[in-house]
Amino acid sequence: MTNLLVGLLGALLATNQPVAVSNVAAKAVVASKPVADPNDPVEQEYQRLLELDDTTLEEVDRIIRENEAFAAQGAPAPAGSVRQRIQTHFEPVRKAYEDFLKRHPDHARARLAFGSFLGDIKDEDGAHDQWEHARQLDPKNPAAWNNLAKYYAHCGPVTKAFEYYAKAIELEPNEPLYYQSLGTVVYLFRTAAMEHYRINEAQVFDKALDLYAQALQRDPTNFLLATDIAQTYYGIRPPRTEDALLAWRYAQKLARDDIEREGIYIHFARFKLNAGRFDEARRDLDSVTNAMYADLKKRVLRSLELKEAEAKGTNAPPSKEGKN
Repeated sequence: MTNLLVGLLGALLATNQPVAVSNVAAKAVVASKPVADPNDPVEQEYQRLLELDDTTLEEVDRIIRENEAFAAQGAPAPAGSVRQRIQTHFEPVRKAYEDFLKRHPDHARARLAFGSFLGDIKDEDGAHDQWEHARQLDPKNPAAWNNLAKYYAHCGPVTKAFEYYAKAIELEPNEPLYYQSLGTVVYLFRTAAMEHYRINEAQVFDKALDLYAQALQRDPTNFLLATDIAQTYYGIRPPRTEDALLAWRYAQKLARDDIEREGIYIHFARFKLNAGRFDEARRDLDSVTNAMYADLKKRVLRSLELKEAEAKGTNAPPSKEGKN
């Protein structure tokens, strides 16, 4: 773990007021953007367009959930029928966006929203075209750079994802999502990151963790972000057991209920058994009592027993670090 993340997690675990750490991020100044006039007829039409988009997506989500419920009862609707119903809902929204943009081709926010709509309906190339147009219309809007970075992360070239996320961060340095997204792309595309940043694999891990730390510094009470950071340690080699446990302890501090808290004991146990700390791992598993974790607990306990037996069979002391 890097000094940045070590210091941050240590500070956050030491206080019951994690938001205090985010004061560092608050010093950055973000250029204010003009607020649209709510009485402007174009703005009113744009807002109605967004409402249509949101309402339609909610209705499609209801259709999907309804069909899943029928399927669970053994009576799903024909796949073609469901697709047709969804398409029937989407077409008026697409037409509304296209009509609006024919009359207001330089409306960057509408192009951003239309791109997001197209992304939701899996038209990635169409989404890219709208976001690129929005970026050219308003190159200081970080959302355009962020959305395009997400596209390049999925469709390539990934080097553009590195560059565009960095630009979004430059334009909006207080947005935690941009740091988290760039950290994830760096972590997942390690070979490309090594070439792009001219660093080795260990340094790639450090860079990803630093970016995650920047995100957590700006959003220190985000449980899902904290667990994403902790999950990263499963892929880091050689293992960084103590760092992983520190990250999971912080995530556990943010857990929103007993189910989430118990689930983290499973992670404690996995890292400890891999490090040969079998008694500690067993105690962590004893803390897991919820029935929903029974099968997972059983599998981890079996892994613990196998590794413990293997360690005893070698007549050697348990290794400090191991592999799962």
